[in-house]
Amino acid sequence: MSVLSMFRTEEEPTVEKDGRTAVIDIGSNSIRLVVFDGQGRLPAFLFNEKVMVGLGARRDENGALQPDAIGDAMDILRRFRSLATAMNVTDMRAVATAAVREASNGGELIAQLGDIGIQVRLLSGEDEAKLAAMGVLSAIPGAEGLVGDLGGGSLELARVADGAVKECASFPLGVLRIAELRSSGKKGALKRAIAKALKSADWTAKCEGQPLYLVGGSWRALARVDMQRTKFPLPIVHHYTMRPERAAKLVRLLARIDKSKLNCVPSMASQRIPHLPDGAAILSQLVKQIGLGELVVSAYGLREGLLYERLDAETRAIDPLIAATREEGERQGRFPEHGDLLNRWIAPLFTDESDTDKRIRLAACLLADTGWRAHPEFRAERGLEMALHGNWVGIESNGRGKMAQALFTNFGGGVGVVEELVNLCSTKELEQAARWGLAMRFGQRLSGGVAEPLELSNVGVEANRLILALDKRDAELYSQPVAKRHRQLADAFGKEPEMRLI
Repeated sequence: MSVLSMFRTEEEPTVEKDGRTAVIDIGSNSIRLVVFDGQGRLPAFLFNEKVMVGLGARRDENGALQPDAIGDAMDILRRFRSLATAMNVTDMRAVATAAVREASNGGELIAQLGDIGIQVRLLSGEDEAKLAAMGVLSAIPGAEGLVGDLGGGSLELARVADGAVKECASFPLGVLRIAELRSSGKKGALKRAIAKALKSADWTAKCEGQPLYLVGGSWRALARVDMQRTKFPLPIVHHYTMRPERAAKLVRLLARIDKSKLNCVPSMASQRIPHLPDGAAILSQLVKQIGLGELVVSAYGLREGLLYERLDAETRAIDPLIAATREEGERQGRFPEHGDLLNRWIAPLFTDESDTDKRIRLAACLLADTGWRAHPEFRAERGLEMALHGNWVGIESNGRGKMAQALFTNFGGGVGVVEELVNLCSTKELEQAARWGLAMRFGQRLSGGVAEPLELSNVGVEANRLILALDKRDAELYSQPVAKRHRQLADAFGKEPEMRLI
């Protein structure tokens, strides 16, 4: 099933955008506050703060959270409450996971939080699994396979198919527990523990050969190690993809690497480093025992799932990439309707494209008018930066590369393939994206960014001609600058330019 067939990209419904939502996630390793601006399909991140508290490792022999652990948690959460109030948050959602759920005095922490106005939803393991999977679905349209959320206290698994969460399960196999498992001294203890877990969740066999979507800080940190080792050209971990055999290779790498080198991995939190070998070991066993396919990192998980679960079906169906690029185009562009109109105008030149390419082309068109505030000499570079490093979801690195080439060309960077993109896309793909950019540039020069000239004209290819059919009333718009862009576009198609009055 194509992405376009699952998600609407045109004629999107209006979504309420006002208000701010705060999510507090009380986990086994960390406590985090995220503030989202807006209430629509893909609210913007306004604030994100994480404090490593390690509640899961701070329990006494009776399984109770230690008093100083509760005190530290309360200090952090009072700060988070004050920040949320100062940021005019209208919707506060707080959840607690394995560490609080399993502590004999977890209810005491929840009661203290209630006293200061933070109402906590205590999640079951299955709740965690479902919310993590919903977070993946919110950011990776059409995800099909197994979602794995590795935390400090537990490992959650959920199967996603047909845009929905299917079976869910939770196991006490978080990274903070593996040392205890290994301390039994029995060889293969982790392997057997995972085999036992998977036997109880036999539905995971349906995911054989399918992707595993990696959620959680430990696995994101593991992916950053792989990105460093493979010299991946983008610094963005979301949607980073590894072959399944990379899991076993990472186990071997982490067994011999000088740990000081891990501190040099970009965006690596030092607190994550001690848990990397165990995270890799769990991943490797899952891949082997289920026979999983590619490994896809998701920066979206439980917290984003909390927002996604409250959306109605109509809002969920909105394509997140198109929603985000449309909003950015409206915010920075001159004419709100410009991107959609421009995409429809150039579409007759690209009739043989896949649904995936049509979607990336639309996203590029929605951003085509956003460079006007940049210095003219750096607009092309701005286009590259926006596409490659923008906070987009629902797009892989290959799509980012094509969007970057299109915007680079659109903003005047030339028709040549951008060298830094060749590790993301084939030369043929980049040449096609450059033609997108030239077509966008031609339409913008003809119309000046306003609607009527595009509505009263069209472009197309006939035999060896690239034809602009222009309304007679707009004949004077076809001046020398427009003719020059027409020629450039025709050359890129190997055609001759022709202007017709209609």
